[in-house]
Amino acid sequence: MTEVAETKGKILFTEEQILQRAKELGEEISRDYAGEDLVLLGTLKGAVLWMSDLMKNISIDTKIDFVSASSYGSGTMSTGIVKITKDVDMDLFNKHVLIIEDIIDTGTTLKYLRDYLAERNPKSIKICTLLDKPSRRKAEVYGDYIGFEVEDLFIIGYGLDYDQKYRNLPYVSYLEG
Repeated sequence: MTEVAETKGKILFTEEQILQRAKELGEEISRDYAGEDLVLLGTLKGAVLWMSDLMKNISIDTKIDFVSASSYGSGTMSTGIVKITKDVDMDLFNKHVLIIEDIIDTGTTLKYLRDYLAERNPKSIKICTLLDKPSRRKAEVYGDYIGFEVEDLFIIGYGLDYDQKYRNLPYVSYLEG
């Protein structure tokens, strides 16, 4: 008999809701990029689950790569200093790049990453995020494809963590306190 794990935090979005939204956005992305070269660029580590579900619903051929950039340490607040710890491996010249993000919070990291990638002369750069938290935005960056909008809460689950914990939760919730 499998033991049911205790729910962590208050659930905002269930796995079923997330999978449905991945299906809807995957279909939209497939239409928007029909006949084009598309690179899905996942941001490590948080976007792995979202990217996996999203790409299962994209019907056009894609290439994938990953990048790791962060402005967070082990706390819950952005430091504002962005570090690239894993760079893109493939040539992005003249390709459409869709950054797959877990959450747009202050936007500091994503703006830095978008500007950094633009130096490689892709045909376009757009952003697909599971979660958007516009109330905390400090940088001029917005999602082109947005799963869900969230309030100013510390979100965990479905790839999002607190000090590397809770990424494996099959839902999105938030920590109180």
